[in-house]
Amino acid sequence: MKTIRTVEQLRDAVAQAKAQGLTIGLVPTMGALHDGHISLVRRARKDNDIVVVSIFVNPTQFNNPDDLRTYPRTEQADCAMLEAEGVDYAFVPSVEEIYPEPDTRVFDLGPVAEVMEGAMRPGHFNGVAQIVSKLFMWAEPTRAYFGHKDIQQIAVIRRMAEIIGFKGDIVPCPILCEADGLAMSSRNTRLTPGQRAIAPAIHRALEDALEAWQAGKSIADITARTIAAVNAVSGLDVEYFQIVHPATMQPLGEEPAPDGAIGCITVYCGDVRLIDNTIFPARP
Repeated sequence: MKTIRTVEQLRDAVAQAKAQGLTIGLVPTMGALHDGHISLVRRARKDNDIVVVSIFVNPTQFNNPDDLRTYPRTEQADCAMLEAEGVDYAFVPSVEEIYPEPDTRVFDLGPVAEVMEGAMRPGHFNGVAQIVSKLFMWAEPTRAYFGHKDIQQIAVIRRMAEIIGFKGDIVPCPILCEADGLAMSSRNTRLTPGQRAIAPAIHRALEDALEAWQAGKSIADITARTIAAVNAVSGLDVEYFQIVHPATMQPLGEEPAPDGAIGCITVYCGDVRLIDNTIFPARP
């Protein structure tokens, strides 16, 4: 594996691969890699000739300075994991390399970016669009891989791809969970042992929500009982739980959901913000 730190090096590597007719799989990350990230890398390795993984904690998508400051950074361990997986290029740039001058672009992301994370974290998705659009431009991936845990982000990236005319495939990949059900996340490393012990209650609440959905319970009832179940655990505080359309991310009313739905939740465990979701099948 070659570690590259400049845009010029990335462009050169891509040009060489393209000249040989090779396909490129891109896995954008912010580092602090775990098995969830590695599942994306393995899918990219399976699908493509060349695999590029970016490691960059993108400041423009953090609306909370403390969150940016405390986000885990483990470059040496990350690169060792990627090398073991047969990654071809790890792109590990500095902030100055990505943003030699401020990125003033504002993307018209529409309603998909206005709810849930968009409402709670102003500017977050525009920052995501800024960095991912740059990576798409520089890496020119045949396919780009994203985890389903950030399901709204995937919808936003699809919208951004339309705006910039990106022709590659955006490939969503399943959520990976720990043995006790907690969705894998780089932020899990910030949990104290006590917090880590209670955090799986989020997953259990989503499992109960799915059962209630399959039993035909109303969206209002499922929403209320899910929030109550998580908040009943001392140390957990629900920021939101919404049942939304899988493509538009808009909250559903009580009308039938022929396309299915996604139950999206964000919970504070102490000062650590955890997200998860579950897929609800179509209702007749």
